[in-house]
Amino acid sequence: MIRLLLWVLAGALLGGIVHLVTVLILPRTATQDAYARIAAIAGVNSVTPLPQPTPQNELMPYMDPAFATAVCRYDLTNGPIKLSVPVNAAYTSVSFYTRRGVAYYAINDRAAGRRIIELDLMTGDQRAQLPEDEDVTAADRLIVESPSTTGLILLRALAPEPGLMALARNALRAARCEPQSSPTPSPAG
Repeated sequence: MIRLLLWVLAGALLGGIVHLVTVLILPRTATQDAYARIAAIAGVNSVTPLPQPTPQNELMPYMDPAFATAVCRYDLTNGPIKLSVPVNAAYTSVSFYTRRGVAYYAINDRAAGRRIIELDLMTGDQRAQLPEDEDVTAADRLIVESPSTTGLILLRALAPEPGLMALARNALRAARCEPQSSPTPSPAG
């Protein structure tokens, strides 16, 4: 009886290990993840509006039809990018994801406290190369550090009524996700 119990316990343990390894490996082997699907329709470092989701066709899972959605597929290998998103009257949010879909930062219009969400996106190394400027405070310049050089920025604007969807889409069309002009060189000395 004890021998049978040991075999059952060993089988359950082995099954648990196989299950855990499979769950951890599958996302890395998927070829049609959100980044790959968006890469087919969106350029690098530019804002691309996404089509409205329908029950039969949605580009990404769990897209809400009450939101106008746009995406910026970023690449920081050539330097930081500047993101500028006008705030919609109802609600606007900006979420940042790595190439593998890990969310690492999000901000909405209420947290930004302005009529436009503006920030600089860069890697940790690029931020370390920025000159220390005493005149620029953290409130003047929002800097987001990306853990990877490539990823997605998801922009969403709420249309509380179907008739307001055009306004929400227009707000996202005015968004900009562009390479930043070269930073000012630090004074020698």
